[in-house]
Amino acid sequence: MHITFSTKHRVHLIHPPYEAELHSYLGGICKNMNCQPIKIGGFTNHVHILCMLSKNVALAKLLDEVKSHSSKWFKTLDPSLQKFYWQDGYGAFSVNPAEVDVVIAYIQNQHEHHRKKTFEEEYLAFLKKYGIAYDERYVWD
Repeated sequence: MHITFSTKHRVHLIHPPYEAELHSYLGGICKNMNCQPIKIGGFTNHVHILCMLSKNVALAKLLDEVKSHSSKWFKTLDPSLQKFYWQDGYGAFSVNPAEVDVVIAYIQNQHEHHRKKTFEEEYLAFLKKYGIAYDERYVWD
């Protein structure tokens, strides 16, 4: 599964030195839930998680655990992060095994990618690519 979600209101709060720590922490939560992380990355206002979804874990449960535990932990790293929250929703896209390397490269290159495209543009492109109907009034709240 390729999962992506942003900070609440897409606020830019994920910066070094905490960025790598956050990605590792997210991977640890996935691993603890038997959802083997493959690649985790992102940018200052969102993350991408590529993982194997366990047959024993509902996607919504995984995201609830990932978001709640990481948000609580992230706030403890620095007083400037006290207002850190994740958005309520998320995008989750199944990945063809033949495309895993493409998704890994995509996640690895997030900083470069976002020099040209915002998270909002990126997310809407995913929805269009996968043929997911949406009403933009409800995508960002």
